[in-house]
Amino acid sequence: MLEHGYIQIYTGDGKGKTTASLGLALRALGHGWKVLVIQFTKGDGATTYGEKLSSSQFLPNLKVVQFGLDRVCYSSNVCLDDYKEAKRGWEFAKNAINSGEYQLIILDEINICTAMNMIKVSEIKDVLLHKPENLEVVLTGRYAHPELVALAHLVTEMKPIKHYFDIGVMARQGIEY
Repeated sequence: MLEHGYIQIYTGDGKGKTTASLGLALRALGHGWKVLVIQFTKGDGATTYGEKLSSSQFLPNLKVVQFGLDRVCYSSNVCLDDYKEAKRGWEFAKNAINSGEYQLIILDEINICTAMNMIKVSEIKDVLLHKPENLEVVLTGRYAHPELVALAHLVTEMKPIKHYFDIGVMARQGIEY
């Protein structure tokens, strides 16, 4: 297991932030780690994400928990329930981070929550600064806050060059969700 865990951020406008973090999760699972993925702004309803399905069927050391409404969350459709879900997810995340149960925790789309003022950046910084030494934490989502970027040890920005969404191809099961 890890002696020293770092903080990673996958951000930017391109596809692949969640996908990259899930690849890291798969690698960690291969070495016997316990991995937790906490998905913010992703509801457990109309769209069933493949990672959630596979974790319950095939990967006993992977736990995926979702906090969000049954829709994609944009700044134009945010409501009070989105804030409540983000806060509920953050409380769950804080407890998980401090539990010592996991070697890797992925806070999927948490950057969106900070950009929309659903979770205070200062709270996230405080928790990350006091995380267990042997815990790796990954934050994903567009609009990574500059203070979190400064705190992180690894930051990758996904930049779109070309995307089939531009020609009208919508999210596909097994690829985007």
